[in-house]
Amino acid sequence: IAENFDLSRATISHHLKLLKNEDLIYETKKKNFIYYELNTSIFEEIMAWFVKFKGVENEK
Repeated sequence: IAENFDLSRATISHHLKLLKNEDLIYETKKKNFIYYELNTSIFEEIMAWFVKFKGVENEK
């Protein structure tokens, strides 16, 4: 991941920890590797929240 950003590995690690603590990503460790995956249920909840407001606006 760090290779794709102009940030240090420590900074990337810190941000991934913050995302993990908020349940926005999952972490899976296999041997010497750590794999990260988005928690799509959180993003689905956010999208549903936006759609709810869009529906209210359309009713006016």
